[in-house]
Amino acid sequence: MSGVPLVTGTTHKVWMIFPSANPAAALDKVSRAVLAEGFVDVNVDKALGTLTTQQETTGSGRPQTLRVVVRKEGRGSRVDAVFIMPPGQVAPGITANLCRVVDAAGR
Repeated sequence: MSGVPLVTGTTHKVWMIFPSANPAAALDKVSRAVLAEGFVDVNVDKALGTLTTQQETTGSGRPQTLRVVVRKEGRGSRVDAVFIMPPGQVAPGITANLCRVVDAAGR
């Protein structure tokens, strides 16, 4: 995590390598995990291996952004996820939720 909660915006980053996961299948599993976490308006670009979504849960009109990239790594896949929150917002449990989304690629 970078940033100071409630003072500056914060960015949470997680990445994992799945040695035997096909990138297309990994992206599909990650997109289902994101939907299971309650995100809506999920945009998936299969050609680029990207997923982008936003949510606004505080009523402030400042959305939180989730970006996931799945790319080929050796014979498997690497999954990078970034969750960006504007200043003044906190999200308890975000690290566990982000890890759960990324880990879905290997299931």
